[in-house]
Amino acid sequence: MSTPTPTNPQPGGHADPAENVENAIELKEVEGLSQGRIVLRRFLRHRGAMTAAVVLTGIVLLATTSIGWGPIPGWWQFNYRENLPIVNAGGAPTMSFDGGISIGDHPFGQDNIGKDVFALVMRGTQQSLLVMTIIGLVASTIGIVMGALAGYFRGRLDNLLMRFTDMIITIPIIMIGAILGVLVGGASPITLALALSFVTWTSMARLVRGEFLSLREREFVDAARVAGASSGRIMFKHMLPNAVGVIIVNATLLMASAILLETALSYLGFGITSPDVSLGNLINQYQTAFATRPWLFWWPGLFIVLIALCVNFIGDGLRDAFDPRQRKIPSQRKMAKG
Repeated sequence: MSTPTPTNPQPGGHADPAENVENAIELKEVEGLSQGRIVLRRFLRHRGAMTAAVVLTGIVLLATTSIGWGPIPGWWQFNYRENLPIVNAGGAPTMSFDGGISIGDHPFGQDNIGKDVFALVMRGTQQSLLVMTIIGLVASTIGIVMGALAGYFRGRLDNLLMRFTDMIITIPIIMIGAILGVLVGGASPITLALALSFVTWTSMARLVRGEFLSLREREFVDAARVAGASSGRIMFKHMLPNAVGVIIVNATLLMASAILLETALSYLGFGITSPDVSLGNLINQYQTAFATRPWLFWWPGLFIVLIALCVNFIGDGLRDAFDPRQRKIPSQRKMAKG
C-alpha cells in the first residue's frame, strides 16, 4: 500500500514542493516504527532541544559533582559555608584569560566575608534544581489526577473540581507562594517545593481535562467499557497514554515556571533562607553589590537564565516531537509569496 504524500497548502491553494518532499522523506523513514520511536527520532533531530539538553545535563553534572551531594564529596576544594582569606581586592574573580585560561582559586570571586562564590552558586543551583524537579513531578501528578477525574466523570464532579481550580487560578500565585513561603520558609527545599506544588497544578489539570473530554468519546474507550474494564483502568491504562504528549510538554513548561517562582520567592525573602542558599536567595543577598561587585549578582542570574531557557527549549522540542504539525506552519514570507 502506497503512502500518501502530505501537502501543506499555501494561501491560494498552492503547496510548497520543498515541504512536501521533506514530509514524504520523513514518512518514508518512520514507516514500521512504533510511536515512541518516532517521537524519540523527531526529538533527537530538534537542534534547539538537543543543545538545551546537553547544556542542562552539563549544569546538573557541574552542580552535583563540584561540591558534592549530601555525604558524597565533590572535587571542588572549598565549601559554600567556609570563610576564606580574600585573595583579590574586593573579592574579584581570579579567572583570567591573559595568555590562556587561568581559573585560580576563586574563578567566580568571593563575597565580602570571603565565601567562595563558585561554591555558593553550585549549592544554589542544586537547591533550585531540586525545587524545580519536585514541583514538576508533584504538581503534574496532582494536575493529572484532577483533570482526569473531571474530564472522565464530568457532571457534578467536573463542576466541583473545575470551580476549585478556577478559585486557585484567580488568586495571584506569587501571593499564595509568599504566604506558603512564610509558613514553611527556612525549612528544607523539599518542604517548600511540596508546598508550592499545591498551587501550581492548575494549568496541568485544565489541559488534561480537555484531553480526557475528547478521549472519552473515542471508540477504544467504548470498547474497554463494554469489555468490563473499571473506570480507573480506563482512565490510567487506556486514556492517559494517549494524552502523554500534552502532559510531558506541559510538565517541562511547569518546571521552567517553577524555578522562576522559587527564584522570585527567595529574592523576596519568602523562599529558601540562610544558612542554606538558592539562586534567588543569592541575588537577594547581593543585590546591593550590583554596582560595585557585579560578579556576585551576575553568576547566579546567569544560571537561572540558562536553566529556564534550557527547560523551555526542551519543552519546545517535545512539543514538536509529539505534534510535528507545529513545524509545518508557513512563515510570513511564504504566505506573502502565496
